[in-house]
Amino acid sequence: MAITRRQFIRRTGLATAGTVLGPSLFGSPFVRRAFADLGDRYLVVIFLDGGNDGQNTVVPVSNGGGSLRSDYEVYRRAGGGGLRLTPAQLGPTTIGNDPNTGAALALHPGLFGLKQLYDAGQLAVIQGCGYPEYSLSHEEARLIWQSGNPLRITPLSGTGWVGRHLAATYGASQIPGVCISDSIAAEFRQSTTSVLAIQELENFGFPWDGYGDDEAAKSAAFGALHANAAAGSQAAQVFIGNAGTATLNSTSNYPALHSDYENDRGAFSALYADIDRSVAYDLREVAKIIYGVNAGAPGVSARFFHLDNGGYDTHSDQGGATGQQYDLHRELGDSLKVFYDDLADMGAADKVLTVVWSEFSRRIQQNGSGTDHGSQGPMFVIGGPGALNGGVYGNHPNIAGADLENDGNTRYRQTAHAFRSTDFRDVFGTILKHWLNMTQPQILSNILIPDAAAGEYWNLTNGIDLDMGFLP
Repeated sequence: MAITRRQFIRRTGLATAGTVLGPSLFGSPFVRRAFADLGDRYLVVIFLDGGNDGQNTVVPVSNGGGSLRSDYEVYRRAGGGGLRLTPAQLGPTTIGNDPNTGAALALHPGLFGLKQLYDAGQLAVIQGCGYPEYSLSHEEARLIWQSGNPLRITPLSGTGWVGRHLAATYGASQIPGVCISDSIAAEFRQSTTSVLAIQELENFGFPWDGYGDDEAAKSAAFGALHANAAAGSQAAQVFIGNAGTATLNSTSNYPALHSDYENDRGAFSALYADIDRSVAYDLREVAKIIYGVNAGAPGVSARFFHLDNGGYDTHSDQGGATGQQYDLHRELGDSLKVFYDDLADMGAADKVLTVVWSEFSRRIQQNGSGTDHGSQGPMFVIGGPGALNGGVYGNHPNIAGADLENDGNTRYRQTAHAFRSTDFRDVFGTILKHWLNMTQPQILSNILIPDAAAGEYWNLTNGIDLDMGFLP
């Protein structure tokens, strides 16, 4: 199915081309040369939209040397409408111990696919992720995570933490990123290089108008127009010329990846179809592109991918071992397990890193049959056995009643403390440093920019950790 002209502008990022009239934040050749090449690696970002309940995602099974399980049982009720997950229900998904208290931990029963990846050393569970002075607004919290910018620093406005890396490393004639969506994800936003938004490769096409049927002539005219623009002297003109040419070429190169994958990897395609949920179908589109890049498909070089899954705004009918959260977790876990089995079979599992996040967690106390917006939750990082140090990282938040804030949220702590929290930028920063090969000064100066002059909490002297250990 062809897309409209308006969709074309929206999906290729040309709607932000006006920003190229000013100097790009990372446009200088000096900064570009400072970044190492990505190499034969890929990054997949998965956003759980709505605020996933972390308290029922990574769950204490025992107290260890503390009281995590007892505190959990105080607030998560059993019986009708209760969200409590019992040790028996959690038995099949036990993982490691909480680094702080030694309490045994388990994943939500719906995440059995992730449990299998954990047992294979392919899953890092990172607890207590958040940021100081957290927002419980969906829109604001999403933007903070997507931009990597809790401080709302003006130079970073309108760009994403992945997008700034793309802008620093690639040009407008390249397409390093694909969002499995109808628009560009905020994490990938920038105004230097091209990013595609594709829902289905099979139906991806150029938005020809409805007049006449001579598409070859129209393609030639469009190509000539944008080639002429790319040879111009104005920055915006050159950007539009290069981006337009790259996008036109992509509508010829990318659809072929669908049939190549289906012809060669039909058995795995059927496994995604058996799950029959959006995450499975979206990951299959990513797998098609990775398979094409690995096979040397002409004109295809995407290395960065984004997809999201909604439904996590569980103020009611959340369910414990069944219900809405179970269904969402089963979808995520099963889909990721098939995806990494697919990657392993094509020899690419160690080349692909996936990070999973949600804009905030949920409070430990139930709100009827659901939960209200909360402060800290877990993140997941998944990779091949040679690419990731699996295990449990970060501390479980303190859910003891005496330590909760007045609104019932767990306390975010950046300073030294038994229940010290994990700044989500430490996770992103570790990925930027150890997976995308950026140096620490580059990350601090150009990607996450702490306000060191003001004594900000995220800096070299007070708790920054770009070496969390989950990546070699």
